[in-house]
Amino acid sequence: MEVLMPEPQIYVERTLAIIKPDIIDKEEEIEDIILRSGFHIIQKRKLQLSPEQCSNFYAEQFGKVFFPNLTAYMSSGPIVAMVLARNSAVSYWKELLGPSNSLRARITHAHSLRALYGTDELRNGLHGSLSISSAEKEIRFLFPEAILEPIPTGQRARDYLKLYVKPTLLAGLTALCKEKPADPL
Repeated sequence: MEVLMPEPQIYVERTLAIIKPDIIDKEEEIEDIILRSGFHIIQKRKLQLSPEQCSNFYAEQFGKVFFPNLTAYMSSGPIVAMVLARNSAVSYWKELLGPSNSLRARITHAHSLRALYGTDELRNGLHGSLSISSAEKEIRFLFPEAILEPIPTGQRARDYLKLYVKPTLLAGLTALCKEKPADPL
């Protein structure tokens, strides 16, 4: 009887997470929640942005009434920026964050990070990318040395596995079978 295995699929997305200045002391606690939620922290750095850098980062918010307060708040102290990866990272991170208004989050999403760590709409504790394209742009902004190659999906992922992974595994397993070591590791 032949067991049919599903075709391996590679669905890994990256998103940007920022721990904002007022809750930087909760960094370890928040990272623990992130890791327990199935994310991998690919890159991480602690930095302090200037008001000009904050203005550039939040350029799409320019002209809105809260923009000056947002840039002042985000440049008021150090932040922790992280590149998170997992399947559907952007949507899962947004779900874990909850609504941007922390007061609303406490009512509608009581277990979300913003409900737990935020204080109001502006000081909501954490940032998350809104889409895959904004995540790529934001990651490039805060991690300029990062190489963001497109992650293969569908046929491209199957081709990659067939061309690179399967031959390597086959060669390794063949060598292992020929040697038959007492302790294979």
